[in-house]
Amino acid sequence: TLTVTSANHWMTAWLGLELNMISILPVIAKQKHPRSTEAATKYFLTQATASALMLFASTINAWQTGSWNIMQLNNKLSCVLMIAALTMKMGAAPAHFWLPEVMQGATLATALLITTWQKIAPITLLYMISNHTEPIITLSIGLLSILVGGWGGFNQTQLRKMMAYSSIAHLGWTMTVISITPNIALMNIIIYMIMSAPFFMLLMTTASKTLQTTTTTWTHTPTTTIILMLLLLSMAGLPPLTGFTPKLLILDNLVTHKLTLTAATMALLSLLSLTFYLRTTYLLTSTASPTTTQSTTTWRLKPHQNQITAILTPMALFNITILPALLT
Repeated sequence: TLTVTSANHWMTAWLGLELNMISILPVIAKQKHPRSTEAATKYFLTQATASALMLFASTINAWQTGSWNIMQLNNKLSCVLMIAALTMKMGAAPAHFWLPEVMQGATLATALLITTWQKIAPITLLYMISNHTEPIITLSIGLLSILVGGWGGFNQTQLRKMMAYSSIAHLGWTMTVISITPNIALMNIIIYMIMSAPFFMLLMTTASKTLQTTTTTWTHTPTTTIILMLLLLSMAGLPPLTGFTPKLLILDNLVTHKLTLTAATMALLSLLSLTFYLRTTYLLTSTASPTTTQSTTTWRLKPHQNQITAILTPMALFNITILPALLT
């Protein structure tokens, strides 16, 4: 990832992405289970296809313009192909089909890696070529991703698949604004990572994989349940939580650029995502398990020492204080 983020030459970036992909394959396939092997195979095939397309796009650009510099992607065809390749790498719609499957086959820790760390390299490259991107293409990809992310997560009972669709929807918000104001797009994806990291870590702590298992967390870890609820509402983009900040800035920018209809469509489509976030929140907090324990439970005696979750959770919930500074 660091090779890609510090690269100037397309070949270096491609090499970094390949190393990144080869390194995470054994991590996905670590469990001795057909599901994990299937997930690793799907991940490998999609990433290899995207890498080949990326190499093809950069070669065409070098052939036409004589430059391998990432910032000088002047050829129109190369730019379109490059956006397609990076969309596939990230898992934004319409090349999103691999993401829920891969995340379902991986462990919660690996799913966290795929939704956060693995997005850094392609997003960096998109940010670097954002001057040359066609706004109509990025807006279409963005709107489609928000729609797919909302609709796909609707009937999910598996938390990892639900988070995969949530990731697709957040990528949609990033894609819509990347060719207009790339800085806000970058901020949106960073805030998404800050929100999803503690969410996954808390799921790991409670070993919850389905919506059904989350209903029983209230009895033995009430604090975790409340934090999970707030993190879900933050991801849904409800004020005054952190998730609201980038959404407000993105909509504000789109309206400033006379894209009011697009902004209104995005706001309406995000209600789809809100539905499944609220359903999960309701299951977490409003449904009490029939048997409430009276004994001194294990979690009281041995608290999970997780400093990263403790640092990221306040950032994911109370970031609204910096909003005036961002808007000025």
